Parts: sequence; structure tokens; C-alpha cells
Amino acid sequence: MVTTTRSQTLTTVKSQKGSATRDQILAAAARLIHLQGYHCTSLDDVLRESGVGKGNFYYYFRSKEELGYAIIEQVMQGFIARTLEPTFADGAADPIAQVHAFLDRVLENQRQRNCVGGCPIGNLASELSDVHEGFRLRLAGIFDQWRFTLTEALGRGQKIGRLRQDAEPGALAEFLVAALEGGILLTKVSKDIGIMERCVGQLKQHLTLFTIRAETIRTPSAPVLPARGRTR
Repeated sequence: MVTTTRSQTLTTVKSQKGSATRDQILAAAARLIHLQGYHCTSLDDVLRESGVGKGNFYYYFRSKEELGYAIIEQVMQGFIARTLEPTFADGAADPIAQVHAFLDRVLENQRQRNCVGGCPIGNLASELSDVHEGFRLRLAGIFDQWRFTLTEALGRGQKIGRLRQDAEPGALAEFLVAALEGGILLTKVSKDIGIMERCVGQLKQHLTLFTIRAETIRTPSAPVLPARGRTR
């Protein structure tokens, strides 16, 4: 028989409250940095937005830099959990159809954001890659993960005869990532979702040039992603 003591209960409650406070700081900082940028977001801005005191902030983060690293990690894990894993989890599915479904997910994400904010990782990469090596390396890791996942899917397609043998999965994956980032940026600047729709359409068309039996591609309807508001 397991007995829970009052001390253990209090420890659990404190741990849960602490985790909630840390998440509160991260969420507020991520919202601000997504819209304002890292350099234009001050610690006072984060404290005001989160409603957390300075003492509590420094309990969880030693510096604004450490907070930035935590945001990048959170964004990466969210991207993997909400986009990459659901799309590519089924190793037995048609990998080319999975890539098409992935493109649909990226497009739907921009629709839900109402063309506001752009890509959080792309924004930080543009702002920080030339001025902060620690951020650059972490941001590059996210793009590496993105390219690796697409390369692996396209490679599987080649092995099962869905992608032509003269196609280069790695080069195709790099092209898809670069084109999507450019499309997201233009969509943000123009506030026109039509740009992203045409970008995704052209990317799909490009893929069909290397796809064997392209007419058999079947993808599910674009998923309805959890609403996160205009600033997420």
C-alpha cells in the first residue's frame, strides 16, 4: 500500500505551480518576441506581459539569453509534435502523399495566423544568426531537423518506386524548406494568404515532376489546427 504524506503532496503542488509559472513566462515572451523581435523585447516587457515578478523570473532563467534558448527549444518541440510527427509518423504510408500533407499543414498554419507574425524560427534566424552564435547554432538545428525529416520521407519514396531515381531527396528537401520560408515571409509582408497558397501549389507541382504515378497521390483534407490567435 502506498501512502502519500502531506509533505509529498505539498512538494507536488509546488512543483506544478512552478512549472505553470515558467510556462507563463515562456508563453508571454514567445508572443512578444514573435511580433517585436528578440532585441526589441525587454525584460520589463516580459514581466508586464506575464504578470510575473523579477525575482520569479530569475528563479527560472538566469538571463534573457537563457530565456531565448528555452523559447527556441519550446518552438522546436512544438513544431515536431504538432507538424512533423503527425504527418510522418506512419512509416507504411505513401511518403510523397505525406510531403503533400505537410505542405498543407504549413499553409493551414498561416491561414490560422491571419498572415501575422510569420515563422517564429525564420524571424529569429533573420535577426540573430549574424550576431549571436549560440542562437544561430540552435536555430540551424531546427532547420536541420526539418530538412532531415523531409529528406528521409523523400528517400523512402525513392526506395519504393514513388520518386524517380534521378531525384536528389536532400536537394529537394532543401528547396522545399527554402521556398516555404520565403513564401511565409512574403505572406507576412503582403498580408495576402494567396501568396502562400500559390507557393504551396507550385511546390506540389514541382514534386510531381519527380513523382512516379503522381495522379495516384491522395492526401487527407488539411487539418484544423488548434487555434492560437494572431500572435502565435
